[in-house]
Amino acid sequence: MTEIVSIPDITLSAVDAALQGGVVSIGNFDGVHLGHASLLGQTRQLADRLGGPAIACLFDPHPIAILRPELAPKRLTSVEERARRMTKLGIDYLVVCQTSTDLLNLSPERFFGALVRDNLKCRGVVEGENFCFGKDRRGDVEVLRTLCHDQGIEFRVAEMESADGAMISSTRIRDLLAEGNVREAAAMMDTPHLLCGVVAQGDRRGRTLGFPTANLEQIDVVIPAGGVYAGFASVGTTRHPAAIHIGESPTFQSGDPTKVEVHLIGFSGDLYGQTVSVELIDRVRGVVRFDSVEAIADQLRKDIQSAQQLLALP
Repeated sequence: MTEIVSIPDITLSAVDAALQGGVVSIGNFDGVHLGHASLLGQTRQLADRLGGPAIACLFDPHPIAILRPELAPKRLTSVEERARRMTKLGIDYLVVCQTSTDLLNLSPERFFGALVRDNLKCRGVVEGENFCFGKDRRGDVEVLRTLCHDQGIEFRVAEMESADGAMISSTRIRDLLAEGNVREAAAMMDTPHLLCGVVAQGDRRGRTLGFPTANLEQIDVVIPAGGVYAGFASVGTTRHPAAIHIGESPTFQSGDPTKVEVHLIGFSGDLYGQTVSVELIDRVRGVVRFDSVEAIADQLRKDIQSAQQLLALP
């Protein structure tokens, strides 16, 4: 498992010796998509050649959340989920630097010296061609190349991964989710988009219709466009096929565009207060208004059948 290590202040903190002498890649790594996987794979390869750990480094919260809070993007994955996805890529440590105004005001040279040279004592650095760092993003890959050369640190620029002729990016994945295209988003991340929340009391309308749902709250990642989705819901170590409704209920003129209700197919039991993780596999349909409760129940039966077919269930 990729170990998460926090650095509250890169200008003061001295990291454990186990993190030093390796290869680092610095970025946001939200979603740990195929572009990130390529970058981190090259980080692992260089670390194997030079010796020492393979390290990914990110900043939390996202710098935009401090510089322009109104423009801060909703994240695709929690820090913990990013570490989990990095495990299969061979990353030893995920270093999380606490973002602050002081950090963002560091010049590229001061930033490099504090993190790469003094704290991590890197032997290698791998970055994408569009990497920028330091105050006002004044540092680019050429500045980084020079700084690494001066310190005897091997530097490698990784080629960017593309799909359909366009670069794979976290922003592109967010756009796909905003359209409800969870299948293509999953293809770019090489894993389904994951929603994790705590089951709270809902209006119990699903139960009265014969299709009880778990109402998820405290979801802190991007919630896709409204509609019905096929997926899997995990409670503890148990994974269930599921039909997921996202968004408002126009028939009852109620709900929130980000409301998430999960029907675990074939499951019965009390989930209140428990944490449920939902993998979104494909979209069944959009949000629809119905003329009667009977029409809703009939459509829910069809939705569950469609979900089972999309999940290739008997």
